Amino acid sequence: MHALVLADGQAPTRDELDAAWPGWDRDVTLVVAADGGARLADLLGLSIDRWVGDGDSLDAPGQDELRRRRVPMTLAARDKDQTDAELALLAAVEAGATRITMIGMLGGPRADHALANVMLLGHPSAAGLAIAILDVTGRIRLLAGAAESRAGAGVGGSGAIDLSGGIGGLVSFVPLSDLVGLTTSGLEFALADADIEAGSSRTISNVRIDPAASASMRSGRVLVIESPATLAP
Repeated sequence: MHALVLADGQAPTRDELDAAWPGWDRDVTLVVAADGGARLADLLGLSIDRWVGDGDSLDAPGQDELRRRRVPMTLAARDKDQTDAELALLAAVEAGATRITMIGMLGGPRADHALANVMLLGHPSAAGLAIAILDVTGRIRLLAGAAESRAGAGVGGSGAIDLSGGIGGLVSFVPLSDLVGLTTSGLEFALADADIEAGSSRTISNVRIDPAASASMRSGRVLVIESPATLAP
């Protein structure tokens, strides 16, 4: 099941997403809105299947409109241990999603929320699922090495990631830990069993030269950020 999670960050338009990532909403069967992310649904022409949040970013009239539309709603306490975005992600997982695309997770007035949203890619409850943050300027996924995947901490479950896409698209790797054995295929600056230290910028701004690009890694955790080919380096 492909689920969308809508958060209350920077809001792309439908035309912008369609141009940058054709087919981004293919096979979507569940849309979960995180609080003020409900407004994003209208911008994207989507119907909300479930809403979760504490109501601090969607006012009373907005909540009343969801009730009028008979959208199932879970109102959380203001003093809680999870962000609204995390609650929405967990709702998608609990509903049986195997692929989750999260939109509206970046930008906005809170840098802490944006960074926390990126870290949701490594949420234990999403281990083994295909999960991505999607924005007009990029798609962010987490690659865990084969060792972590065998231990149940990997996204995708094999220590490998498919980087298929348009020629000229940018592909960057941002290490969250020391990386062991990073190997790429179909990228201009090839890596073969490379070890990369956490914090290194060596793996920023690679370029896809083969539509069927890919990467694999023996150990470590790294954010993989792809940009559309329409963007300049």
